[in-house]
Amino acid sequence: MRFLLVIFLFLSAICLAAAHTIAIPANTKECFFEDLQIDDKMTITFQVGDGGHLDIDFWISDPSDYVLESAKKETTATYSLIATRSGRYTYCFSNEMSTVTEKIVSFNVHGVYHVDGGSHTDPLENEIRELADGLAAIKDEQEYIVIREQRHRDTAESTNDRVKWCQTCCVKYITKFIRRVNLPNAQANSILVFVF
Repeated sequence: MRFLLVIFLFLSAICLAAAHTIAIPANTKECFFEDLQIDDKMTITFQVGDGGHLDIDFWISDPSDYVLESAKKETTATYSLIATRSGRYTYCFSNEMSTVTEKIVSFNVHGVYHVDGGSHTDPLENEIRELADGLAAIKDEQEYIVIREQRHRDTAESTNDRVKWCQTCCVKYITKFIRRVNLPNAQANSILVFVF
């Protein structure tokens, strides 16, 4: 029975990690809520994957709307808190500083929720909770790397397309130049060989 409890706690700790990706239009904000009890721990990790300068405003407030953490123009960050009172905690992503660009934000919320186990806590349960936190941190880093890789790949593909179009235009202009210049065919061919 004790083994099943340990497995259940481990699996429920893993299930507490949730990844979300949202699009935040210009001049808007998106807020989310978590109901926490005293001594619950919550960690929020976010990153801006696309849009403008890849920055977003962020804040966390407690049930009395007191701002616990805030950041302006962040690209990626991690914030943790331990609930000092029971109630609904709010965290918001704001794109109100942008007038044109929509932002794509990927974020994870995970935490170790307070478990009433009396005065005695099993060391194995504590180790499993720490392991679950470590796995969540690894998952967050992996998602960050995937989003960065996608962004860099998009940039590389865009640059490659621009280089191809530039070279196509150069060949077109050189060909037009050679056709307009009334040179004998032999001289035109030697110029083509020289250019290419």
